[in-house]
Amino acid sequence: MTLIIIISSIVVFIIGVKIFTKFHPTFGGKQKEINTERLNKSPNFKDGKFQNLEHTVMTPKDGSTRKAMRKFIAGVENGKPSEPIKTIPFVKEQFLQNNNSLNYTWFGHSTVLIKIDGKIILTDPVFSKAASPVSFLNKSFDYNNEYSVADLPDIDIVLISHDHYDHLDYKTIQKIDSKTKKFYVPLGVDAHLIRWGIPEEKIEIADWGDSLKFDTDLILTSTPARHFSGRGTHDRDKTLWCSWVITSKNHKVFFGGDSGYGKHFKEIGDEHGPFDLTFIECGQYNEGWPQIHAMPEQTVQAHIDLKGKYLLPIHWSKFKLSIHTWTEPIERANEASTKNNVLIQNPKIGEIVSL
Repeated sequence: MTLIIIISSIVVFIIGVKIFTKFHPTFGGKQKEINTERLNKSPNFKDGKFQNLEHTVMTPKDGSTRKAMRKFIAGVENGKPSEPIKTIPFVKEQFLQNNNSLNYTWFGHSTVLIKIDGKIILTDPVFSKAASPVSFLNKSFDYNNEYSVADLPDIDIVLISHDHYDHLDYKTIQKIDSKTKKFYVPLGVDAHLIRWGIPEEKIEIADWGDSLKFDTDLILTSTPARHFSGRGTHDRDKTLWCSWVITSKNHKVFFGGDSGYGKHFKEIGDEHGPFDLTFIECGQYNEGWPQIHAMPEQTVQAHIDLKGKYLLPIHWSKFKLSIHTWTEPIERANEASTKNNVLIQNPKIGEIVSL
């Protein structure tokens, strides 16, 4: 009888998980729910999935991924801050009144508010307490100043790099819709936004190489990244991932999203550089997934390849998604920047930075 109860409980649990993943909106939309013509025409979409430019191994066969996951579950010393991270209160009036032509505020991980020649851009906004479909997984670090969508000014553009939970947050997107003019997303990600109630006319979709005009003075160009996508158990690589080139009348900015190091950085630098400022990931790396997340030294090299002037390392200081200490990414990036004479930015979270 006990065995029957256990088996029944397991079956009920599995069914419950399948129902949850199928119907809960946080998992987003499906390709079949939108016009797939553009996806099928994309040169980056083959055999029903998007492909990286270079052969990319997700998990090496040397056992390093399994070792990393065991260590992740067991925990690593100083993997999370022992007390709330000291941050700066964000005052949107000060941000808007700053007359410099290029300003930004970093809110941790990959969420950056940029003012470039008067236009307001927000990248990969995540203001929820967890980068996960459930509230108890991948919880964010504590800050001594908390931030929310309500703290933000009206936004011209929300820029999305890909559909992972630490870059595309269901609750944040719903809250930010009313104060956002346009959402710029890679191919396929529009299905998620449409399911969440974002009007189709507010969504601009791009394949790698597409340049989209917001107005005569601001152009957004989708450029390659070396990564992957997916929000559920059966949608791996069904949507595109990308980096973005932001070109205004007076400035060029690169937002890298997530990417392992590769030849695409030099190609982007040769075609679109130089850049006044680059935002490049430097956290959540590991030898178990070396080609989909850059090591901090590769972050600095990518900045050099891009012909960047100032570098802000992102993708750290908010979520524990790997097994390095929480401060290791910026420590290694600072050391590599010093060796390579790179002008690295080290602002506090919430600080208004002017270039």
